[in-house]
Amino acid sequence: MWPILAWARTPVAPVGGALARCSIHELAQPLVAQLLTHTQLPAQAVDALLLGNALGANGNPARMVALAAGLPERVATASIDSQCCAGMDAVTHACAWLALGQADIVIAGGAEAWSRAPIRMHRPLDAAQAPVPFERPAFAPWPQRDPDLFDAAATGAAASGCTRPAQDAWAVLSHQRARAYSGADAPPRPEIVPLAGLAHDAYPRALTATRAARMPLLRPASDAQGRDCGLSQIAVSPKADGAALLLLASPQACARWGVAPRAYWRAGVMLGAAPEQPMQAAQQAAQALLQRQGITAAQLELLELHDAFAAQALGFAAALGVLPERLNRQGGGLARGHPIGASGAIALVQALAQLTQSAPGEQALVAIAGAGGLGSATLLEAAGAER
Repeated sequence: MWPILAWARTPVAPVGGALARCSIHELAQPLVAQLLTHTQLPAQAVDALLLGNALGANGNPARMVALAAGLPERVATASIDSQCCAGMDAVTHACAWLALGQADIVIAGGAEAWSRAPIRMHRPLDAAQAPVPFERPAFAPWPQRDPDLFDAAATGAAASGCTRPAQDAWAVLSHQRARAYSGADAPPRPEIVPLAGLAHDAYPRALTATRAARMPLLRPASDAQGRDCGLSQIAVSPKADGAALLLLASPQACARWGVAPRAYWRAGVMLGAAPEQPMQAAQQAAQALLQRQGITAAQLELLELHDAFAAQALGFAAALGVLPERLNRQGGGLARGHPIGASGAIALVQALAQLTQSAPGEQALVAIAGAGGLGSATLLEAAGAER
């Protein structure tokens, strides 16, 4: 297990919203400052910074964050791109660095300035051709195995019999929970660092089943019984900007600097799955992690999933044998937004903030899926309640 000393995240805002003018390092730099302030550690104590990012395409965003935050120039940096899994994977890689002795104190997480993502174009093969713009890269080398992500979600919902009313009901619950936890009318959250005049998540809204049923249909789909399993706008996590970081350390560093863990990173799994159904990779990673640890989902205090789609959350719960209501007690990505490379780290922060009220040894599982058939899961453990 590796000690986690502190965590912080920005509010999450839809693309074009309050964080639209923030670059990657402008999103993450205040979080580094918050982590050091909370632990009372000097910048000189940090050995490395690992950052998940999927859309920046600007060299090494982790290095930009480290320099902007005033960390020593000697600090090692690495940027991780495993798409949606990147923020969580950066934390897993940070624990590997600790295990290898590469670092004693590491900052890790993810940041995504989707509003400022570069305009991407395929270079022409000869001078007579024009560059061809594209929205997303290929996630599999075979077009027939690389479907549009919305199409894949609708196909998966139809295959599992996940109806639109069921998806809409999950979305309504997710927004209700998120509004109470981090919406505009919720009390301030200590793990959320205000930025650009925003102190809360901007997307959660008041929803009813009637209002959800009126939302535009993005992809039609029907199951074998002819039931409507279509993908509506409210059943999809929106494009967003945001960042989240954790501060991890070796036990030796904790003793050297006189700091106590607030939680522990216990174990993690990163795996690949079928690219045709990427949203199933989260449940496969979670199942693999539980099997390795010899525990069941019923034994967990918390289950946190970045649900890019409502159908994904319902399928995840079914695969783990738990009621959907056990997931995302304070709302998930469906109601918060999806800042791609940061979403996994934000889900970790959500779980860690709740674990501070749990007894020592209580555990939380956090999972996320990524485009191309990638899945990541992390097991966290409470160090003791903070009352």
